[in-house]
Amino acid sequence: MSSLEDIARDAVRRAQKKGATEASAVAARDREVSVDWRDGRIDRVSDATSRGMELRLYVDGRYSAVSTSDLRPEALDRFVEDAVALTRTLARDPYRSLPDPALYGGQAGVDLAIDDPAYADVDAGKRRQLAQAAEAAARAVPGADAIQSVTGSFYDTSAETFRVHSNGFAGAQRETQFWLVASVSVRDGDMRPEDSHWAGTRYIAELPAADEIGRAAAERALARRGARKGKSARMVMMIDRRAAGRLVGYLKQALAGASLQQKRSFLDGQLGRPIASAKLTLTDEPLRPKGLGSRRFDEEGLAARRLPVVDAGVLRSYFIDTYYGKKLRMAPTTGGASNLVFKLGDRSRDQLVADVGDGVYVTSFLGGNSNSTTGDFSVGVRGFAIRGGKLAEPVSEMNVSANQLELWRHLVAVGDDPNPYSDILTPTLVFDGVQFAGV
Repeated sequence: MSSLEDIARDAVRRAQKKGATEASAVAARDREVSVDWRDGRIDRVSDATSRGMELRLYVDGRYSAVSTSDLRPEALDRFVEDAVALTRTLARDPYRSLPDPALYGGQAGVDLAIDDPAYADVDAGKRRQLAQAAEAAARAVPGADAIQSVTGSFYDTSAETFRVHSNGFAGAQRETQFWLVASVSVRDGDMRPEDSHWAGTRYIAELPAADEIGRAAAERALARRGARKGKSARMVMMIDRRAAGRLVGYLKQALAGASLQQKRSFLDGQLGRPIASAKLTLTDEPLRPKGLGSRRFDEEGLAARRLPVVDAGVLRSYFIDTYYGKKLRMAPTTGGASNLVFKLGDRSRDQLVADVGDGVYVTSFLGGNSNSTTGDFSVGVRGFAIRGGKLAEPVSEMNVSANQLELWRHLVAVGDDPNPYSDILTPTLVFDGVQFAGV
């Protein structure tokens, strides 16, 4: 069987031979395994391995992206021939080309530590044992008689890619991820509150204990009992580090070159201007060891580099790829975020709760919508009231409506506790003057 490198290089050679001006190919192999253990027995098992290739063609000023999972040499030859012929029928797009080869240079030679050599030792028994242990731990907490259902889930991936461009780039990446999740629902009269806890790492040995995951999920779900709608008011909003990534996701969307070029970004024209309070410093760090978004090059082959995004509230960079860089007449930075890292504060979550005094501690956002053009958004929230500097009763069925630019300017505190199980490493965040709609 041909290697991924052989497949990618062969596809590019065939494309050029059949008339492509430029071409790039990425060949990939992925394995995804998941086990769900629900209420004392196996609920679902999945083990899927796939191989495929994506080919990007630039033919006489025209562009297309095609993919196939049939990697036999005879099938690949017909696939490439048909793809080149199809591309010739498309409209010309003068902005389409491979990146400037100069942007490939300077690729870091560091070991990102994103491929666990112990992956092959993780067998079916280990996966089941972890999922089962998470469920058992959830059912062992005080008050467990109120638990209705528990699911322990273990999920892992192993992926390998090889990318090659006709103008000089070639690069490979291997990576693994391991995730352990516990989801718990409880009885509360006619209601069935639910919550979960999870962790994801590059190395299986660095996953928290299954007991910790299950216990935390059960405690979070049991704490939801008795939740009621809070009062409508303008209050301090403190956001749990697991939930805060939702807000940063809105920023990511607005920072994308496609959003800027299509006039669908509330950050259009804001480069070099304050868009948040001075408490916000956000950096894209692709070379972070063991990061869930770490990489030595991006999806265009551009060498990965640290990118200041927001510095003390001032917008410093957008995420710009080659195509939208040409359209916007801006230099490419990178096509998308890797690991978004906050400059941390010096206060723990509990210290911030005490500092808040009175407000709402949001543990999750529910549903809602966001307008990336204006920055307006409205989302449901649930969490806990903060009263007298301590967490009080659970609250739910409340909404927060605001504008992104206005909200980030009301950021008053950043915690010291980044979420390690995400490529958006959000700490606890505190905003003042946020409008809640409730009773």
